[in-house]
Amino acid sequence: MKAVALLSGGLDSTLAMRIIKDQGIDVVALNFTSPFCLCKKGGCGAAEIAKQLETPLKIITVGEDYIKMLRNPKHGYGKNMNPCIDCRIFMLTKAKAFAERIGASFLFTGEVLNERPMSQHRKALNIIEDAVGLKRKILRPLSAKLLPETEAEVKGWVDRQKLLDLKGRSRSRQIELADNFGIKSYPCPAGGCLLTHKEYAAKLRDLFDHKKNVKIKDVNLLKVGRHFRFGKSKIVVGRNKSENKQLESTRGKYDYYFEVPDCGSPITLLQGRKTGQAIEKAAALTLRYSDKREGKATVKYGREELNKSIVVWAMDHSGIQKLRIN
Repeated sequence: MKAVALLSGGLDSTLAMRIIKDQGIDVVALNFTSPFCLCKKGGCGAAEIAKQLETPLKIITVGEDYIKMLRNPKHGYGKNMNPCIDCRIFMLTKAKAFAERIGASFLFTGEVLNERPMSQHRKALNIIEDAVGLKRKILRPLSAKLLPETEAEVKGWVDRQKLLDLKGRSRSRQIELADNFGIKSYPCPAGGCLLTHKEYAAKLRDLFDHKKNVKIKDVNLLKVGRHFRFGKSKIVVGRNKSENKQLESTRGKYDYYFEVPDCGSPITLLQGRKTGQAIEKAAALTLRYSDKREGKATVKYGREELNKSIVVWAMDHSGIQKLRIN
């Protein structure tokens, strides 16, 4: 008997995989990576967990099809730009296809009933199963005794009595289980998604409002620097040496970049329209965040090289607040 585990790398999915493996099921772990993961480890540490539990791991990196869903999710957003129900439908649709490809009999996840307000209550779980065409076919080992029996339980592929009845947001029982199982490392115990963060969500909303064909590189750029909007022009100002390098290496073919010569200066990108006013704003912001900070100075800029210059006054606080995306 073979099953596919959706492994986020967090505590819940780790425990679910251990519980199913302990029933003698041949498990293949499936992990989805995206630009919106807050974990500093690739794949949220899923590779480390799969190694601990001696389980083969398949990693799927989401692409432009995910961005398309994110722009207009059928079931809407949570508090910010998090399309949690549509995100689960997206992943489970791909997981279903993967399971069919490798001959797995069922899917299971680490979801806990009522743990996440948007996507893990009964109604949401039913909506997700119906949308993917997996009604009563997704096993959730941590909450199985509180949910209707799935195909895997009815047919005796797994023993329902060895499954759990967890619910709610407390992690005390999960932590106790991890200790009992000898699981010492679970890199992302509570998960984390940039789409739930107000600041990032504001920048993503602005991007969708001003650009039709959004790519992965565009949403990655939202994680770098300070972001400002001037009409149809976008301005991004680096915050440190590392971000300056990122902005230099990722700037587009038609982007202008700015720098204050002869002092510590951020790298600034100007995207979209390159009007005289937009260039002046980008230069003023560059000067404001340089070591000079105040007064009047020359700022160099250009597309392929810094072959142009403009003399500007550093932007004041009120000007910054008017342009900042938040």
